[in-house]
Amino acid sequence: MKKITKFHRQIAISYLKTAFLVMIVSFFLLPNYIKVTKDGNTIYTVFLNGRQVGTVSDVSKLEDYLVQSRRELEEESDDMVFVDTNLQITGEEKYFGLTDSKAKIKEQMLSVLKESIRATKKRAYTLKINEFTVNLASSEEVRELLQAAIHQYDTNDKYQVELVLDPTRELSVLTASIKTTEEKLEEETFTAMEYEAGVGQAFSEMMADIQTEEEKEFSDYELGLMDISYGDDVEIVETYLTDQELTPLNEAIDMVTKNQETQAVYEVVSGDTLSEIALKTNLPMDAIIEMNENLEDENSTIRVGDELVITVPEPELSVERKEEVYYEEDYEADIEYVYNDEWYTTESQVLQQPSAGHRKVVSIVSYRNEDVTDTEILKEEVSIAAVPKIVEIGTKVPPTYIKPISGGRFTSGFKIRWGRWHKGVDWATPVGTAVMASSGGTVAKAGWGSGYGYVVYINHADGRQTRYGHLSKVLVKPGDYVKQGQKIALSGNTGRSTGPHVHFEILIGGTQVDPLKYMN
Repeated sequence: MKKITKFHRQIAISYLKTAFLVMIVSFFLLPNYIKVTKDGNTIYTVFLNGRQVGTVSDVSKLEDYLVQSRRELEEESDDMVFVDTNLQITGEEKYFGLTDSKAKIKEQMLSVLKESIRATKKRAYTLKINEFTVNLASSEEVRELLQAAIHQYDTNDKYQVELVLDPTRELSVLTASIKTTEEKLEEETFTAMEYEAGVGQAFSEMMADIQTEEEKEFSDYELGLMDISYGDDVEIVETYLTDQELTPLNEAIDMVTKNQETQAVYEVVSGDTLSEIALKTNLPMDAIIEMNENLEDENSTIRVGDELVITVPEPELSVERKEEVYYEEDYEADIEYVYNDEWYTTESQVLQQPSAGHRKVVSIVSYRNEDVTDTEILKEEVSIAAVPKIVEIGTKVPPTYIKPISGGRFTSGFKIRWGRWHKGVDWATPVGTAVMASSGGTVAKAGWGSGYGYVVYINHADGRQTRYGHLSKVLVKPGDYVKQGQKIALSGNTGRSTGPHVHFEILIGGTQVDPLKYMN
């Protein structure tokens, strides 16, 4: 009995030893258990955006797990996804603890990322025209918008728009290329193009040269749209945008093709007045005056070459085109000039009156939007020849006229004053102010002149005369030649005068005119 008990005790001890050994081995070999360390954190709880995604014993790979999960999220869509990724880790010291596998942690991270999407930006395209931009959902919408811009002039859809890489840009920027249907077919037929580029092309060019030498009849011309292009630089770049940043296609077409008020510069030409410029530009005169600080009212002086700011209706994307057109018209011959070196440029005389002619015409008319920019006549047949207008004009530059004093306060203009016409202009100035010749010429009178008081008359080479009145002292005598700006007298208060001032007149053909219209 004692031997049996001893034997059982030995078996029990052996069992316990074996179980303990198996437990120790399992503790070090099983992957979901941490190893025992003497000190420090041994197990870590991982949080993403405040939510627990797993437990690990090694934190060195967590950033890689997050990057991989983020990549999986992006691969599920072509859109650009903006998502919060706030990774937090808390550690503690444990002798035993269960950890999560890499696959489970990545799965939990991906789940949290999907719930944390802040914004989604879709692949889109930005169209830039000068300083104007508009965002569209696809490259096809961009192409449709650009096609709509030319369709208003190309109703037969002869021309097609393609988006191509801009060869002038280093970055991947697209631009628009406009080609005819025939050109596109030639590109698609590579073999034919290759042949055409060699012997065939040379033969075609030779035949084209022969054909152009032959005189065409009116019926030989094709007529219609011959060429079309954009009048502004077009750039298209790929980007990522939210739905709120995109413009619907129809709205974008209106924005780009409808006329907008755009500032432009109008250069004054010979014969222009403010009222005529208002008619030419289809703008109210008040609006032109308001836009130009140098214009005070409708009577403001304008000169040839002056530049005026105006507004013109123009779309964001201008279209330039050439059309071959046939028409019959009454026409005027170009004016013919006969130059006279003895006359001033202000002198002219009509030697022959014009009369209109009549002709049939085929021409290439160039447009920018609706405005004609050039006309090239290809063929004309004159049924009645136009008689040109012949004008004799002078070539000598006429004298200029300047203000006869420096400073002074303008007190009276060329107008009715006190019931009668004031035939000059006045500047109030202290007695003794230097009075200068407004233009070079010969003194015709210098002395007392009744109502003028002391006065000086100067005759000028262009036939005009200037008068300077109410002087205190005359410094020249009749017959003297004076230069422009030369001192001829001192201002005063003589004759019929209401105070110290200078009275100044310009006479043409013996009649006073408004001096302000002739002074520089």
